[in-house]
Amino acid sequence: MTVTAELKAVTKAYGTKIVLDAVNLQIREGEIIALLGPNGSGKTTILKILAFIENPTGGEVLFQGKSVNFNNTEKERLQSTLVFQKTTLFGTSVYNNIAYGLKLRKVPKEIRDREVKKALELVKLSGFEKRSARKLSGGEQQRVAIARALVLKTPLLLLDEPTANLDPKNAGILEEVIDTVNRENKTTIVMATHNMFQAKKLSHRIALMDEGKKTEIGAPAEVFGKLSKNLASFAAVDNTFNGIAKVTAAGTSKVDIGKGVQIEVTAQRQGDTAVFINPQDIILSKTAVESSARNTFKGKITEIKDLDLLVKLEVNVGKPFTVQITKQSFSEMGLCLNAEVFITFKASSVQVL
Repeated sequence: MTVTAELKAVTKAYGTKIVLDAVNLQIREGEIIALLGPNGSGKTTILKILAFIENPTGGEVLFQGKSVNFNNTEKERLQSTLVFQKTTLFGTSVYNNIAYGLKLRKVPKEIRDREVKKALELVKLSGFEKRSARKLSGGEQQRVAIARALVLKTPLLLLDEPTANLDPKNAGILEEVIDTVNRENKTTIVMATHNMFQAKKLSHRIALMDEGKKTEIGAPAEVFGKLSKNLASFAAVDNTFNGIAKVTAAGTSKVDIGKGVQIEVTAQRQGDTAVFINPQDIILSKTAVESSARNTFKGKITEIKDLDLLVKLEVNVGKPFTVQITKQSFSEMGLCLNAEVFITFKASSVQVL
């Protein structure tokens, strides 16, 4: 096993605030490792240290087997690329944005042209070379940012919440890109995310982060198999609920998650059970929907977030559910805070953890 990078008892503090607390972490060559945890858990700080743009306060960082001197990281910076959650593109063409790093490295124009074209094909933006980067949609801009990182072909690719607040189409494309680059190019990828199902789907290993500490690490099956308290506590924002399951006469199960809310699932379960419902699988309506779906609840909208073409809503039905709809649907339905709505989802849409 070759180790691309390693943190040994790495600490980072800003004044009296400790954001990383003696973290030990090995990043193996050719793997995708997900740093999974809530906001403020230290994920982005680890990425910045691995990108050599942030100095640790204590501990040691090794890169490709050698201890890093953070007073001189010019060589290491050429071997690691970080794509931030909030994309910042230059006010010029898509081509110029993607080719920028290659130009700094004095790569000949013929090769630059070829690499930009290949990167755009990979992120499904072929023919976008002459478009103004800042006039693209948020999802397209993020894909350009990923392409800009990919053309550099660094051994280590660092992604900070790569699909946060993106619509399903753009998120799906980026997840496909991440998988393809790792599988075909053997690129080592460290991905910070609070989306536990993205971590489960894409990564070879998951490191759980909480308040600056690494609390667990292992393969997705290991981490999710035992559903630790740490994982369940922050994952709840993603429609993850813990409850008590009982098998019904119909052969399904009902999971009582409290506050009078019982969720029906197709799997037969008894006792302590954790479930997840994807916000995209929930139908929102102003009146009860007539359908075969086994789960329908009435509630009120308690929070509204604008996500470009999408709107994310929190609907309290006794327990808070996150629902995602298009901005057009939001406007057509005339929704607002405290509006009474119904949420509906199939028993087969509920994932039992």
